Amino acid sequence: MAKKSKDARVQVILECTEHKNSGMPGTSRYITTKNKKNTPDRLELKKYNSILKKMTIHREIK
Repeated sequence: MAKKSKDARVQVILECTEHKNSGMPGTSRYITTKNKKNTPDRLELKKYNSILKKMTIHREIK
């Protein structure tokens, strides 16, 4: 039987940067996966914020 290799893919949470600074109640968060070996730094993606009703930059949080 072969050994299990360490998983390179981890689950991360993305949070809206504009919503955080606006002071409006609630949060816009997404859960996704990333490959630790290919992207060791924090992930940034443009996602839809339903509260602000526009596309915003979402950054990875710890």
